Amino acid sequence: MVRQIAQSGIAAFVLIAMLYTGTVNAHGTVELEDDSCMRRIGENMIHLSVYQPQVDVAGHYCTDIPQAGNAVLVIDLVDPALREMPIGVKVVKGGSEDGETIADIRPTMYRDGVINTQKMLEQGRHVLIVTADGLPPLSYKYNLRVEMINYAEVFRASIGPVVGILVASILGYKILRSKRFRAWAATRREKKLNK
Repeated sequence: MVRQIAQSGIAAFVLIAMLYTGTVNAHGTVELEDDSCMRRIGENMIHLSVYQPQVDVAGHYCTDIPQAGNAVLVIDLVDPALREMPIGVKVVKGGSEDGETIADIRPTMYRDGVINTQKMLEQGRHVLIVTADGLPPLSYKYNLRVEMINYAEVFRASIGPVVGILVASILGYKILRSKRFRAWAATRREKKLNK
């Protein structure tokens, strides 16, 4: 009986571990094409990283920024062809391109392939627009969410533990209600009473 309980516990633990999505690192071992911070138009690709040293020295973010305040925006021009054309960057407050402009960096050549700027971002939605003055002109857009709760991520992170707890509860209930467990518990009680 104890062996069955241990096996059920191990099975429940394995099931919980398999279902638990946990917190996934933003970049970790993600392939370049699967990275949510990557934008592609044809063969041209750029990558955005947002740093907030006052929040987390080693952490970098993409579209969900944990706190309002100082943010370092780093855009990597992955495609070498982009380094040969003028690139401009604009940060707009609000959910559309028509909002208040926070930053407007004029189109310039970035031969090293890195554009960085430091801006104060307020809580709410922002749009980061990167334009390349090539043939044809290219435009990349990032919707930034500053200090906002991403309910989809909260749901995905909590569904695994909730399902695990439910499965463990059902297993525990079934074991406690089983005839074998009751018989085992009764013999244990008898032994204690006979002492």
